[in-house]
Amino acid sequence: MSELRATLFGIGAILLWSLLALLTAMSGDVPPFQLTAICFAIATIIGAVALVQSGAGFAPLRQPWPVWLLGVGGLFGYHFFYFTALRNAPPVEAGLIAYLWPLLIILFSALLPGERLLTRHVIGGLVGLSGAYLIVTKGAGLALDPAHTFGYAMAAACALTWSSYSVLSRRFAEVPSAAVTGFCAVAAVLATFAHFGLETTQWPTTPLQWMATLGLGLGPVGLAFYIWDIGVKRGNIQLLGSASYAAPVLSTIALLLAGFGAFTWHVAAAALLVTLGAVIASWKG
Repeated sequence: MSELRATLFGIGAILLWSLLALLTAMSGDVPPFQLTAICFAIATIIGAVALVQSGAGFAPLRQPWPVWLLGVGGLFGYHFFYFTALRNAPPVEAGLIAYLWPLLIILFSALLPGERLLTRHVIGGLVGLSGAYLIVTKGAGLALDPAHTFGYAMAAACALTWSSYSVLSRRFAEVPSAAVTGFCAVAAVLATFAHFGLETTQWPTTPLQWMATLGLGLGPVGLAFYIWDIGVKRGNIQLLGSASYAAPVLSTIALLLAGFGAFTWHVAAAALLVTLGAVIASWKG
């Protein structure tokens, strides 16, 4: 597979993640770990069906333990740290700290064989980060409170987990993306345990909420992980890191189009900054 095609797969994952907030809002009051367990279960079914249809059976799941540790740690660890951060810190500050992962991907990619971290990659990442900052804070700024240090630490762990998973996946480029099926299955089990230990069960109550939940499992918390795996293993990882800042902007636009809020200048400015950041990161003169 060419680098361009793999990069497009990765961008496809970013586009799917832009629907995460909208579909989550439409899914009702399902607790986050319960929703995660349901979505990962759906993602597992998607992968299992693909494995059977390909004729490969479950051979791609036979991987050494470091691969499983990375895959399960990345998928479940990200969600665990993210939801723990939201429980222990204000959502705006926690969300922005967690969204340092695209910039960390750009920086960590310099450690990969055959990759170089160029000035344009860093500048593009920082410009994209400024766009994410604007869309998350709405220009109001941040007020970090030492009382929420644990929550901030969990948000930082969230960013470190997903960026490390994305970059280290490239070191296991020979592992087929079908192996993500197994990672999703284990993540579903772990999310189920987390749900019963931390939450009260609440199921969707309307057909629309069930459809939104199914949509999450099929897209942002399903197919997205498979095609992101292709992107980070074979695509332009610095460009994907910078382009990832488009997710919160597109997510906000999707919410606005669905009637969840009103359009402001922050959205337009953030979209411009994120686009500019991606252009700078991918510019080759």
